Amino acid sequence: MIGMAKAGEGRRAACRWLRETKVAELVKEKKKLVEVPYTASLRDTLHALVANNVVAVPVAAPPGRWIGAGGTSIVELDKITGAPRKHYIGIVTMLDVLIHIAEEEGEDVASSPRAAAAKGLEFEQRMSVPVSSVIGHSLEGLSLWTLHPNTSVMDCMEAFSKGVHRAMVPLESHAEQVVAAELEEASPGYRMLTQRDLLNFLSAHRHRLGDLLGASVTDIGALNATIFSVPASAPVIAVIKAMRLASLTSVPVVADPHATASTQAEDVLALRRGAKAVGTLSATDLRGVGVERLEQSLRMPVTDFLESFGEGKRALVTCTRESSLGEVMAAAETARVHRVWTVDDEGLLVGLVSLSDILRAVRRALLDAEAEPELP
Repeated sequence: MIGMAKAGEGRRAACRWLRETKVAELVKEKKKLVEVPYTASLRDTLHALVANNVVAVPVAAPPGRWIGAGGTSIVELDKITGAPRKHYIGIVTMLDVLIHIAEEEGEDVASSPRAAAAKGLEFEQRMSVPVSSVIGHSLEGLSLWTLHPNTSVMDCMEAFSKGVHRAMVPLESHAEQVVAAELEEASPGYRMLTQRDLLNFLSAHRHRLGDLLGASVTDIGALNATIFSVPASAPVIAVIKAMRLASLTSVPVVADPHATASTQAEDVLALRRGAKAVGTLSATDLRGVGVERLEQSLRMPVTDFLESFGEGKRALVTCTRESSLGEVMAAAETARVHRVWTVDDEGLLVGLVSLSDILRAVRRALLDAEAEPELP
């Protein structure tokens, strides 16, 4: 009984701490926001992603001329005059770049470089389009989020637990009300807050989470049993198309001796519980990959891609149903991944634990403890 009381009090204390801590604390040391103008070419945008070692950049345009992604209005004001300086109209990720290239390639083009040349589908032409035309290729680019700097970490966890991967936080806010996740904000400067930043913050203060980290991912409700995968023989370009259809940013690669090297997206992605996982393909695997290697990599089979990209390759990060939440958080943080694949004793896939799942499970456990009456 005493142990249960201490555990409950520990979780209630953690909940109070996360309500008192503001997201401004999490972004104050972050670097200046990397952005690109709406007139930038896709090639220039890719260079910006590679040079800054990031996988997503907001796109800025003159104020009053564009409707933001999802109808949002995120405006930066001049520090001196207070006049609108720029309007953020969306976010472009590495996945958007890949989807654009994949959609421009016909199925015969994906399997034959000569066919691409014969049809005049030059890679350079595809990379010269304005970045504004690429916004929204992936689901993430269609929603642009800001968080008020006085938003509590607890409220931030709510937004991020619902699949929001990143949000812009103004360094100096002019909003009159504090809202957990705002769609309109004016500020002379922003910083980008990501799910990974939040995970790193929680890991750095793991002592405050107490017994919570010792619970298994199954018991705490962080295990997601719905898992889509792709066969190792599938071409990368077909996998990218399949990921777009399913709004996924990462998929496990499985050994499937009966699969064919189809370039059809609908033939590639499937529910394959019980398959042997051999790797992971994520849009972030192409972090740091220059334009010169990009087109060639998209035509590779997934296994060849994973073997050829050295630092860009993602090692397979796994856990079991019995793994503790703390162990899974540490594995995700060390490997810099957004998903940890769950396997059985034979290494066969049974589910996954994503950063969204972790944040949702932690927040729910703390709120449940807060709602329970204190034991005498």
